[in-house]
Amino acid sequence: MGTLNELFDPDRVAVVGATAREGAVGRAVTSNLLDDFDGDTVPVNPNYDEVLGTPCVDEVADADAGVAVIVVPPSIVLDAIEACGEAGVRNVVVITAGFGETGENGAARERRLAELADEYDLNLVGPNSLGIMSTPSGMNATFGPENALPGGLSFMSQSGAFVTAVLDWANDNGIGFKDVVSLGNKAVLDETDFVDHWGSDEETDVIIGYLEGIEDGREFIETARETTQDTPIVAVKSGRTSAGAQAASSHTGTLAGSDKAYEAGLDQAGVIRAESVDELFDSAGILGSQPLPDTDSVAIVTNAGGPGVMATDAVGDADLDMASFTSETTDALAESMPEEANIHNPVDVIGDADVERFREALEITVADDNVGAALVLAAPTATIDFDELADAITDVSDEMDAPVAACLMGGDRTREPKQQLQSRGIPCYFDPARAIDSLATLATYRDIKRREYADPMSFDVDRERAREILGTVRDRDDNRLGVEAMELLDAYGIPTPDGEIVDSPERAREVAEGVDGDVVMKIVSPDILHKSDIGGVSVGVSDDDVADTYEDLVTRARNYQPDATVLGVQVQEMVDLDDGVETIVGMNRDPQFGPLLMFGLGGIFVEVMEDTTFRVAPVSEPEAREMTEEIQSAPLLRGARGRDPVDVDAVIETIGRLSQLVTDYPAILELDINPLVALPDGDGGANAAAVDVRLTVDPEALDVPATEQQPLDAEEPTDD
Repeated sequence: MGTLNELFDPDRVAVVGATAREGAVGRAVTSNLLDDFDGDTVPVNPNYDEVLGTPCVDEVADADAGVAVIVVPPSIVLDAIEACGEAGVRNVVVITAGFGETGENGAARERRLAELADEYDLNLVGPNSLGIMSTPSGMNATFGPENALPGGLSFMSQSGAFVTAVLDWANDNGIGFKDVVSLGNKAVLDETDFVDHWGSDEETDVIIGYLEGIEDGREFIETARETTQDTPIVAVKSGRTSAGAQAASSHTGTLAGSDKAYEAGLDQAGVIRAESVDELFDSAGILGSQPLPDTDSVAIVTNAGGPGVMATDAVGDADLDMASFTSETTDALAESMPEEANIHNPVDVIGDADVERFREALEITVADDNVGAALVLAAPTATIDFDELADAITDVSDEMDAPVAACLMGGDRTREPKQQLQSRGIPCYFDPARAIDSLATLATYRDIKRREYADPMSFDVDRERAREILGTVRDRDDNRLGVEAMELLDAYGIPTPDGEIVDSPERAREVAEGVDGDVVMKIVSPDILHKSDIGGVSVGVSDDDVADTYEDLVTRARNYQPDATVLGVQVQEMVDLDDGVETIVGMNRDPQFGPLLMFGLGGIFVEVMEDTTFRVAPVSEPEAREMTEEIQSAPLLRGARGRDPVDVDAVIETIGRLSQLVTDYPAILELDINPLVALPDGDGGANAAAVDVRLTVDPEALDVPATEQQPLDAEEPTDD
């Protein structure tokens, strides 16, 4: 595929399937283009001499168009695509439905469509698309009811109905767009392609999107990371409460529903996620019109005590700070404000304030270097003129480098002033919380722009040994591995306690005698996932009791599940859990983003507490460190209530090594290390121990060579 510039800025647009028939999509698209498009609109239909007063051509080859919009029946779409390719039309918008969304036959037709697009190197939008718009040329190549207003937002949506609804609302609210794309089925061009294009488009201030899925999560992360260094991206991702894409047998799989992958992936990509349409446009509006704050400190100037308290609460909820004024600021406020006024943050200029008092308080407040952003909050009174207040807010905003938002609480009398402020780039709201949330979006994007993305962690490992261990699933009735795969962790340098899996009481005794102190013994069976629930674990077993314990564990397993495959008993060195912290490190393979890493509080409470955090692998050292800092129980790792801090660096290295393992081997579908016991930082050794492991492997994917995937924003990985 080539550049998308001509897709949005063609000289001529051909409508293949144009018609004059009332109610037809082909008529709507043609009419929309004829109404507003600066270029030429060419109807293509051998059954007409003209459509809507415009001369019609028989074939797309006669149109000499830069873009072709396909609105023919699904049975002849492929012929139309091939004709476009032969005619040299490189940009195609397929509005016709009846493809992958309709079943097996439609899916086959869509695959062939993608093959033709690849053969002819086409930029193809759709199929099943509402169409595209670009306001600089007035191009409305959609069958929607109205064109977009011009502006700096570029908008993509996986739902055509959402496009029409948003445009109707945006037109009523004076919100404009640069480009609009209905993605449709994304057979060729997808969200990543448009993020890449708009990131280089000087006329696009903010990219916004409604997404139901992402085709290639890894590619999207890489592209969005580069784009968001200059152009913010805000997206609504629907399906937050949907179940995971596959049945999960591990703790990680149970906790990693599909939305966890999107939450992690969008965050790693630098995309700001909105939870509603209001939030989407609040965020987009302020990002496109206001400067970024230097600090998280907010000043509030208000004439209403109650709403001022509401705004103060919202500052705390948004993880921002109330600015602390310097003594010079409070002195200046004390001198200029009435004695009854509150000269500390939030500044209350009291109910009888006129516009000049508001202006003076705002000017003094925003001059304080401790103020990163300001909110002007006004309730209607007899002494305030909202039109004049809007002028005052605009005047002060023009003189300041920090962002400002307004909150005019009222009805009809606030309508015109709100529009006046918004037309001048100052967002205005009724609800103080929405205003504060918008200011928080600016702080979030500031932090995104400051990110420095490091290379993924990389280590010297024994890949061939790992491949051999994973390959043992070929000789089994199921594709699950348990502690019998502990050597897989050894092959990737993840520390494990001394021990061995044995198949007789005598061998159990021999192994135990070679381990210092008492041992832990566990039943080994792929069919028994929760060993402790059936009494399948014995802790602190002396050498004299090992043989009897072996027999007890096997008997319990047989009684619990007679048809279970029992591979033996693991005899393992004891790890001091009293001094350590039980954590979990795991992975669940997401259909869009690939390996999704989880870290959190482990042991038997992992699914009860759900104190976990996620990242898409491969991860860098800073990302792995962030994972250890984000969980609620992070203080336990760093020492709490008299406990010794554990070796966090050993945990971070384990996360990195697991990240490399699951990236190297796509055959690993799920994996849990639970518990990974983090031990006190003592002798400089590896103060962490992977006590238990279980994983699910796709045998068919084992034939895919282990790959060293290219790190994000990196040239070559370095071995540690």
